[in-house]
Amino acid sequence: MAKTFSKLTRPNMRKLAAGDKLNEHGITFERQANGDGVFTVNFMVDGQRIHRVIGRESDGTTRTQAEEFIDKARQDAKAGRLNLPKGRKLALSFSEAADKYLAKLAQEGGKDLPMKRYRFNMHLKPFFGETPLSKIASFDVERYKKQRGSELVMRPNGPGGKPVYGGETKPATINRELAALSHLLNKAVEWGWLDHKPATIKRLQEHAGRITYLTVEQVERLLKEAAGDQSRQIYPFIRIGLDTSMRKTEILSIRREHIDVQKMVIYIPKAKAGAREQPITRSLAEYLTSYVASLQPGLPWLFPSIAAKEGRTVNLDKPFRRCVLAAGLDVTQVVRHTLRHTAITHLVQAGVDLPTVKRISGHKNLSMVERYSHQNGAHIQTAMDKLSERYKKVN
Repeated sequence: MAKTFSKLTRPNMRKLAAGDKLNEHGITFERQANGDGVFTVNFMVDGQRIHRVIGRESDGTTRTQAEEFIDKARQDAKAGRLNLPKGRKLALSFSEAADKYLAKLAQEGGKDLPMKRYRFNMHLKPFFGETPLSKIASFDVERYKKQRGSELVMRPNGPGGKPVYGGETKPATINRELAALSHLLNKAVEWGWLDHKPATIKRLQEHAGRITYLTVEQVERLLKEAAGDQSRQIYPFIRIGLDTSMRKTEILSIRREHIDVQKMVIYIPKAKAGAREQPITRSLAEYLTSYVASLQPGLPWLFPSIAAKEGRTVNLDKPFRRCVLAAGLDVTQVVRHTLRHTAITHLVQAGVDLPTVKRISGHKNLSMVERYSHQNGAHIQTAMDKLSERYKKVN
């Protein structure tokens, strides 16, 4: 039904003095000092306020064109709503879609859920907020990448133990967030929230920096400090990381039933690349036997925490940093993932073939393991020396 205007009529607009304006049904007409008139619109569609300059009276713009703009915006929004679940009147905002997405992943047993939740709550939701999910465009994604790339990163080793900020967010970190965003949009299409993926998401180029790992002497110092630390759990955590290359979440999610000391494996039901059996060293198998025997009977977790919601420890950051500092190491360089880097690097340097290293580390593909073959070329030179020795025998 066409709207009836009582204030924003042609006679009233003609009589309007310079600097005055008329507003009705979301349309505003303002008379400027030079005598020209300007039409603007300001209205709500699907929870979004739209404010646009439609044009000048001198260019032939009329109230009818402003009405048509509003009608088209509402029709477009209605068309977007046709693909939503039945009974839904408004398009899903990004924040609402993110909450529903995380809840459904939890029900489906989705992978890497704690980190996905962190990335959405800390970064993606604050940026995209109440923007309708169907309205997120490639331009918005590019703005996100630019903003995140310029943000400073918190470091935990300031004066007096206080955190300090410095250094821009790494491309690899932003790419993990973009992967979470892309997965949400793909799932939204799969679950019928969208009829198509609204944005193209291009990852940032990651620069392959030097991998930080510990020398044998540094490993000994770190384990010594961990053994004497006030946290009973930090030594087994570090020991398992160094002896297996397992990730933090994989280690802290170990249940007693997952450990098979006879086969010398730890079963990981929710590894990053899928469920797998993690090989362990003979010395670690012996240590775990005694460690498990010392735990309180009846608790299923290897790292139990009665006070925690899941009944297990989910974070050992503070005792880990404490041990790193006590061992005389740099807490900005030696992080939890350094344990994984250390195990894989020493496997490569010991001459273990890359497919076997891939089997132990649980990487998805061999190219990810090849990065470690460039760390400290001593093992490469040893291989070349072996080649030289063979040729000496035939020369």
